[in-house]
Amino acid sequence: MVRGNGTSPVGFSLLGLFPGLMHVGFLICTILLIYVVAITGNTILVLLLSLDPQLHSPMYFLLSQLSLMDISLISTTVPKMLNNFFSGTSDISYIGCGTQVYFHSALGGSECILLTLMAYDRYVAICNPLRYVVIMNPQVCLQMAIVSWLGGALNAFIQTTYTMNFPRCGSREVHHFFCELQAVLKLSCKDTSAYEKVVFVIGVVFLLTPFGLILASYIFIFLSVLHLKSFKARNKALATCSSHLMVVFLYFGPTMFIYMIPSALHTSEQDEALSVFYTILTPMLNPLIYSLRNKEVREALKNVLG
Repeated sequence: MVRGNGTSPVGFSLLGLFPGLMHVGFLICTILLIYVVAITGNTILVLLLSLDPQLHSPMYFLLSQLSLMDISLISTTVPKMLNNFFSGTSDISYIGCGTQVYFHSALGGSECILLTLMAYDRYVAICNPLRYVVIMNPQVCLQMAIVSWLGGALNAFIQTTYTMNFPRCGSREVHHFFCELQAVLKLSCKDTSAYEKVVFVIGVVFLLTPFGLILASYIFIFLSVLHLKSFKARNKALATCSSHLMVVFLYFGPTMFIYMIPSALHTSEQDEALSVFYTILTPMLNPLIYSLRNKEVREALKNVLG
């Protein structure tokens, strides 16, 4: 590994997932299986939502965007980790590292925005059903998708530009299984405390604010559901909302712990474990949660298989 001062475009070394852990091969094979299941599940869900006319609604359109983001998010980290393990290397180029920082930040921000908009969709559907078709028209849905993708991309561009241009001295070993923003920042020989405050503010914008809006939406939703006289309608509303709420907690919980709690209060091992959860496990679980708990998706899958 070439070592030097400044920001010359030399590579980095990824220490991998839990360095020193016994039976790493078994863990890597498990992650490979999870990756295959995640890609397959999300791809099938996207195809179902595209091909079945019964699923051409705003909720399922936004769900298809979530699946596309999950495919992209898990593909940002896992292929490089698997390639390094099976090839016996730990190297990643400067450009490759910057690419991982960018796409991880972009997709993470995009999912936060999209999950918030999905909560708004459920709020309109349940609290204002008579105007749902007017409010959530195709143009609005398309604008929601564009805002989600572009919002995350803009945030990632700013963060990647600053992170990758900090001077690095001495060791270039990234204590993570991918080039994660905070792990790369720790390699800088310059004081990054001011920029870490900026990262915290961005976390408030992309994590705490969306999470607060989602919780507020569901408070209004549950209050409306309690006033429904039909037991069947109440169960259907709760089933649809519970799937989305479960995905929200699976995603926002780990990310808020990593980015909103001061780094001195959690270890790099804890960050790695939580990163595995929301970058690898959650993309696999999302299509399973929506398909197993959603009657319309299950019926669409049965029709295709039949």
